[in-house]
Amino acid sequence: MSLFTPLSRVPKQDGDFETLLTEIDAVNIRRSRRILPAEWYPQSGIWLTWPHEETDWAPMLKEITETYVRMAYEIARREPLLIVHPRAEEVRNLLCTRLPQKVVKKICFFSAPTNDTWTRDHGVLSVLSTAGWELTDCCFNGWGGKFPAQHDNALTHKLHEAGIIKGAYVDALDFVLEGGSIESNGTDTILTTEQCLCTPTRGKGRTRQYIESKFEELFGTEHVLWLTHGHLAGDDTDGHIDTLARFCPGNVIAYVKCNDKTDEHYADLQLMEQELHELRDADNKQYTLVPLPMAPACFDEEGQRLPATYANFLILPRAILLPTYSDEARDQQARRTLAQLFPKYDIVGIDARTLIQQHGSIHCAAMQLPRSILQPSETYQK
Repeated sequence: MSLFTPLSRVPKQDGDFETLLTEIDAVNIRRSRRILPAEWYPQSGIWLTWPHEETDWAPMLKEITETYVRMAYEIARREPLLIVHPRAEEVRNLLCTRLPQKVVKKICFFSAPTNDTWTRDHGVLSVLSTAGWELTDCCFNGWGGKFPAQHDNALTHKLHEAGIIKGAYVDALDFVLEGGSIESNGTDTILTTEQCLCTPTRGKGRTRQYIESKFEELFGTEHVLWLTHGHLAGDDTDGHIDTLARFCPGNVIAYVKCNDKTDEHYADLQLMEQELHELRDADNKQYTLVPLPMAPACFDEEGQRLPATYANFLILPRAILLPTYSDEARDQQARRTLAQLFPKYDIVGIDARTLIQQHGSIHCAAMQLPRSILQPSETYQK
């Protein structure tokens, strides 16, 4: 039985769709007929897929659960939160003992089998079209077949069938695409990496031309920016853009910069920085580039370096959840940088040292659901 616990506060529903178009970008959506909203656009909530003993988190389940409790608190005190877990009632009982009641009341709980916890990559891609919201369900194949993904790949469809996420369901399961592999500026441009999207393990014949045509079809994207450099040691996603460079409001790209010539990343990240300087937006204007510090080196128990990065931050309404790595100087530098880019936002540090042990961080673990997507419900689905 799949359990859905209702929201105590219903997200605002806009009956006037033209109002929503104006808030997003009426000119661009009418030109392309659909857009992939930027992460800082109005949200109805955040989706987390919660860790459990049948995931790779089993050896450190207590530690990672503490991280997720902290994330759940910081999210649900600001907006609704959807939590998916094979036995969601267990998570609800836990959070009832750990979080204030007014925070727990803003959390939806849904029971379904899951393989892992990286919601960014198996979660729905919400697209705004001239007809309303489209819930675009691309295929998640475990980052090119590296890990089992059959349960995670089914979650978007299950949530839609249960009425928990609302919109026109778009079956794009013939196209492998993870949310962490693309960055949208919310109008007409996607930023991505060639080393990830063009890998044969995500499908044969995946050329730039093919991928750009799919982006235009699914997201109305008219402008695709490709990086061919930039990779973090230990990254098993083949180079997700959300570990390297992120769109921010005002035609800004925040990116990871390495100044240490002895660091193994130095040469490649210098080349990535050169590529970023050469990028132009759809109006042929240069982006404002803002460097983020290189995160301190983190290692697993076998001494292998992990892909720690400050670029993997999550944008909430009026708050940024910033991964931190117990390095006061660098953590504070990253905090100050994001405070300049998001001056009206709280910059909230989340200790990501446990998260990074499974090669991901804050942004990887969450997926935003734009306004009107997440729905309250009192139904149970078998």
